[in-house]
Amino acid sequence: MNKSSVRDIEVKGKRVFLRVDLNVTLNKDGEIIEENKIRSALPTIKYLAEKGAKVILATHLGRPEGQVKEELRLDPVARKLADTLGHPVYKTDHVAGEEPKKALEMLKDGDILMLENLRFHPGETENDPELAEQFAQLADVYVNDAFGTSHRAHASTEGVARLLTSVAGLNLEKEIENMGKILKSPERPLIAVLGGTKVADKIGLLHHFMTIVDVILIGGGMANTFLKAKGYELGKSFVEEDKVEEARSILDLADKSRVKMVLPVDFITASEPSNEADQKVVFAEFIPEEWQALDIGPETVKMFCEELKNAKTVVWNGPLGMIELEAFAQGTKEIARLIADLPIVSVIGGGDIVTAVESAGVADNMTHISTGGGAALKFWEGKDLPALAALQEKVTV
Repeated sequence: MNKSSVRDIEVKGKRVFLRVDLNVTLNKDGEIIEENKIRSALPTIKYLAEKGAKVILATHLGRPEGQVKEELRLDPVARKLADTLGHPVYKTDHVAGEEPKKALEMLKDGDILMLENLRFHPGETENDPELAEQFAQLADVYVNDAFGTSHRAHASTEGVARLLTSVAGLNLEKEIENMGKILKSPERPLIAVLGGTKVADKIGLLHHFMTIVDVILIGGGMANTFLKAKGYELGKSFVEEDKVEEARSILDLADKSRVKMVLPVDFITASEPSNEADQKVVFAEFIPEEWQALDIGPETVKMFCEELKNAKTVVWNGPLGMIELEAFAQGTKEIARLIADLPIVSVIGGGDIVTAVESAGVADNMTHISTGGGAALKFWEGKDLPALAALQEKVTV
């Protein structure tokens, strides 16, 4: 994917509409508790400001579904960004209309203006041409630096990109390069670690990975569905009953493709998903009738580690247990710490697994942590991402 970069164009004195992904995690007090996305956005923001552009930051936060929700205003994000940059970040109270236009008139070269939460406007997710036109009227140039939303054809990702000179930001360039290596030229053996709750979310990815990877390690709730397909009884564990046949066909495909698929052999189980619940380690074939598998067990951790020690490249998407509960986050953290210690290329595919890797304290030891969850899946499935397709191709001489 050979897209033009922000480094390929002149930005001094120009109004630049910069789509970033600052959809950060907030606690109940409205404080930011996850900063990977802010760190990832900084290089392009700094580059544009230092080059003398008037920077118009655009992002969404949460899922307000086209309505103004006070708890999802971007004020804490703007404050955090200003503190991190050491540079004022002005902010509007509206997504579009007269207020952003007037605020933009006050900007000097190198100044930064943040629009209010894009998804307060129903036209954002509908890719409304009128809203896209309003965005285009604010700017001379469009820069997409939001890999995490590039699988969505929204007004701020695909719509406005069709109306202006449109290029990739530095983070998006990095994402395309690092994520693309997995598909094109990985160092082998290449091992995929796949977790999360549902097989349904990763059917396309699993089929595509059969042509790319050497080994697939399966954890999380989706492992239960594969074990059910092999005839195991899983007690009260989550199982996608309507995907058991699909799981069986994927296991058959792995055999035909000579891809080694490794499923858990034991679990941390509990009577209910709670940190206070009684727990016990059991082998996969002996899960008690009233209990649930909520994390991979010690034998599975050991088995996964032995496989990973043979890898040259690891790609990981999805946690291996119910990581929102500390009692069932340990398997994921142990695997994260091992991968971080290995002299390999490690690419973490966005979503909940980023939180787990950061919680394990090893984020800085990974080769690349993607800012995209759903976008990473679509990219690795080999699908076109509409927001990337809208960017102009790099001209080669």
